[in-house]
Amino acid sequence: MKPKKRYSMKTRGEKIVDVILLIVFALITFGFLYPFVYILALSFNDAADAVQGGIYFFPRKFSIESYKAVFKNDQLLNAYGITILRTLIGTFTSVLATGMFGYGLSKSKLMFRKVYFNLALATMFFSGGLIPMVILIKNLHLTNNFLVYIIPSLISVFNMLVMKSFFQSLPPSLEEAATVDGCNDVQCFFRIVIPSSMPVISTIALFNAVAQWNAWFDAYLYITDQKLIPLQTLLQRIINQNEASQTMTALGMDAAMQSMAITPYSIQLATMVVSIGPIVLIYPFFQKYFVKGLMIGAVKE
Repeated sequence: MKPKKRYSMKTRGEKIVDVILLIVFALITFGFLYPFVYILALSFNDAADAVQGGIYFFPRKFSIESYKAVFKNDQLLNAYGITILRTLIGTFTSVLATGMFGYGLSKSKLMFRKVYFNLALATMFFSGGLIPMVILIKNLHLTNNFLVYIIPSLISVFNMLVMKSFFQSLPPSLEEAATVDGCNDVQCFFRIVIPSSMPVISTIALFNAVAQWNAWFDAYLYITDQKLIPLQTLLQRIINQNEASQTMTALGMDAAMQSMAITPYSIQLATMVVSIGPIVLIYPFFQKYFVKGLMIGAVKE
């Protein structure tokens, strides 16, 4: 005899609430997505035609001239490479250093554990200020140095707390078995803890990657060498240039010859799309780990 199917009977009021919630969340989603769709449509539209307005969802006169100008410019390509490099190296080193710090603090046998923890926690509430930070970076000879993108962001106390909590939730038997097999603490961390902590590691890596990719203020403060300027800092400079001649000069193009094909505004839009594209494309691959990472500590068994 087949078991009877159970149907969840909802009252009319509950159905109305569901419809209202669906509409509300659909509007919220539309509000988040539409700016990107709008920028995308304008960036692929002919620059002279886009000035007339009336473009909301799709290009009216398709053109890729703005993207050609972006990818032909050596300064933009160099900035793109610097951004990719700082994102990859910065994310890897930050996750590794933060994870090792959190793993050490998760061990009750660590000498002066509370002292280290309290000192780290204090940095979340007290800051030395911008001017002392600039002086410190200068005294460390990190100005106009690629390492200025890596070293100051090696340790994130907030991320350390998240990873520490996750490490403490792992079954102690895993490390005990590894210790019996002859593993020391370092081997346990790399062979046991890291493979068992992919949800939190992937989540923290995504946070770090987005932060590194979007960072521009550090280069604004510490970098004057044009070869070390990241994409976001260059984009900020382009946006701040109001006159067409200034924008074209910064991009190394002749404004008189290019005025009919592209405009400063179209260059800004194309650069924006190019700058956010990789993050939008990478996120789906981390989504399953990201959702698991958000649930860390949410359920106690």
